[in-house]
Order: sequence, then C-alpha cells, then structure tokens
Amino acid sequence: MDTQTQTEIEAATFRRLLAHLDDNKDVQNIELMNLANFCRNCLSKWYKAEAEERGESIDYPQAQELVYGMSIEEWKANHQTPASEEQMAIFNAKQAAKK
Repeated sequence: MDTQTQTEIEAATFRRLLAHLDDNKDVQNIELMNLANFCRNCLSKWYKAEAEERGESIDYPQAQELVYGMSIEEWKANHQTPASEEQMAIFNAKQAAKK
C-alpha cells in the first residue's frame, strides 16, 4: 500500500470513529477513560497537537468542536451526565497507578 492510500484510509477511519462516537453520545467520557484510557477530550488534544506539529494553528476548543461535533458547552448541557462514585473511583485508581 502506498503512503497516500494509507493516509486516506487512516483519515477515513478517524472520521468513522468520530461518527461512531457521535452516534453513541450515551457513552460518557469517564466510561471511555476507564475502559480504554482515552476519551473525546484526548482525541481533541491529539488533534490539536498533530495540527500544530504540521504548522497549523488550532486551539483546544476548536479541536473539541471538531471531535464533539458541537461546542463543549453544548455537549455538556445536552449529553454529559455526572460520573458515579464507582466511575470516579476507577478513574482515580488508574490515575494513581500511573504515578
């Protein structure tokens, strides 16, 4: 496979991942973090970092809007639910284990 085709496939796969996350708004970021060690915010940070590495200027809220498909404020108001004590305990234990 040539590099251009690989890049196109990777880009399409990323768009498909974003569409899948958009179709599954009920999946909370805390759940993603606890199960996979990444979430929509991580994708936003990675997007921003990769853009900057290539000389493109994008701020974190812009990257979040690309990943979430809306502003983070709108996302929180319409889709984010409070994390349970159990979810936070799992998250905090994983964070402590990283140190």
